[in-house]
Amino acid sequence: MTIHDASGPRLAELAASLDVQFEKLDLAGRLALASTLGRAVFTTSLGIEDQVITAAIGLDRLDIEVATLETGRLFPETLALIDETENRFGVEIRRFMPEKADVDAYAAQYGLNGFYESVEARHACCHVRKLKPLARALDGAVVWVTGLRRSQSGNRASTPFAEYDAERGLLKVNPLADWSLEQINDYVEQQAVPTNPLHKRGYPSIGCEPCTRAIKPGEPERAGRWWWENDEKRECGLHVPEAAAASANSTSL
Repeated sequence: MTIHDASGPRLAELAASLDVQFEKLDLAGRLALASTLGRAVFTTSLGIEDQVITAAIGLDRLDIEVATLETGRLFPETLALIDETENRFGVEIRRFMPEKADVDAYAAQYGLNGFYESVEARHACCHVRKLKPLARALDGAVVWVTGLRRSQSGNRASTPFAEYDAERGLLKVNPLADWSLEQINDYVEQQAVPTNPLHKRGYPSIGCEPCTRAIKPGEPERAGRWWWENDEKRECGLHVPEAAAASANSTSL
């Protein structure tokens, strides 16, 4: 039996084993191990932690694909960083964009910027611009590599190194789960990793331009994301199982 044929319980068992092994490895070792399990895809938002992972993949020439969700609403600084990162580390960052028909249908139902009006509308926008493109990016993958860190928010405080993503039927590995922002910054300085200039302007977490603001002193890293909503656990849905299930079962808005 190959990992492609493995059942859910078998993959969950493998994830538990990887979670223990990753604890003893450095970033390079974690990524190298992930790359041996089958087709691995790293999805980057071009944020500072994701830049660290892309750097490690490129510097060690690891067999891990790099992809990004080009939502159509990203900051110009983020778009410019894609090309700069490809040139710096010799990697190809595949770009997955939303379908025009989906965007048009969303705008017809909610308005182009209807995400400000309700949580439902915001989730629907994230579904069109992020979740559906993510499904295409991960199609056929065995391993999904992410830049999730426990210290990013209370909602991510229990992030494991490895887990079984039942909705997508693959292994999800989070090699930076235990890294602090200080460690991230140290790596960036040591390896001369290009980063989004918005970080120095008070944007520790950067998403779509209309949905991201700079944070205030003392606020959590992700406080600037969907800042008009009151839910402290707000997410776009990429790392929320229920949203993933809804995306997998949905064929329309």
